[in-house]
Amino acid sequence: MSTKEQTIHGEDGATRRDMLHTTAAVTAGVGGILALWPFVDQMNPAADTLALATVEVDLSSIGEGEAIIVKWQGKPIFIRHRTATEIAEARAVTMDQLIDKETDEERIHAGHEQWLIMIGICTHLGCVPLGTKDGDEKGEYGGWFCPCHGSHYDTAGRIRKGPAPRNLDLPDYAFVSDTRIKIG
Repeated sequence: MSTKEQTIHGEDGATRRDMLHTTAAVTAGVGGILALWPFVDQMNPAADTLALATVEVDLSSIGEGEAIIVKWQGKPIFIRHRTATEIAEARAVTMDQLIDKETDEERIHAGHEQWLIMIGICTHLGCVPLGTKDGDEKGEYGGWFCPCHGSHYDTAGRIRKGPAPRNLDLPDYAFVSDTRIKIG
């Protein structure tokens, strides 16, 4: 090959046209990705949804024997500051008395047995049981009562009577401090 042909074709025989084709293909690929990105990005959760992914709750204002309801991911969360009597009653129940066999210790965080944190949705048909507010019917076992179909829950949120197939569900939560929890 002559020196003039090497300059046109390069050392390895590639032409300027090959270089232009490669550059155009890479530019088109990057442009396509950039054009599609807004469609992919819009599938991410909205900021308000991400904000609800976790909720922090200050427990210091809840007196012994009192309960509150907070919202987390659109669900009611029951938080009860149980009395020593309620804890003793929950722990005195034997497994043969339970429909969904779960001890009180399995339903609370060790060292924080006075705090019961549950998702406040009846496991039968999704109603919200009574028993959190003052004056609410608490059922035969002093916990919660679902008036829709007559499910009775005890002071550990365990189903004791009625059509509900299982205990009130527990959310993922952690104690940030002795008086503060993070749900989610």
